[in-house]
Amino acid sequence: MKIRKGDEVVVIAGKDKGATGKVLRVLPREDRVVVEGVNLITKNIKADQQRAGKESGRVTVEAPLHVSNVALAEDGKPVRVGYRIDEDGTKVRISRRSGKEI
Repeated sequence: MKIRKGDEVVVIAGKDKGATGKVLRVLPREDRVVVEGVNLITKNIKADQQRAGKESGRVTVEAPLHVSNVALAEDGKPVRVGYRIDEDGTKVRISRRSGKEI
């Protein structure tokens, strides 16, 4: 998967198309990512013993997006990701648009 936790991404498809945010979690087995402030859903939470002191109610949280619906953002625009092997043998991600390291 070419997108990692902490990357700045832009949503390229779906109801939140055009929104940008930081990747909070990556779920590689499901090919999904959770982006901050994007794809918000409302969950109903019950009060229980494990959540001591917390009340029941409605909570807004980010739901996972499929990784194909997001692209890495460079200057607010979506870019494709490539790889390059440096002289010391390390593999680094590069922007296909500018050629810079990400």
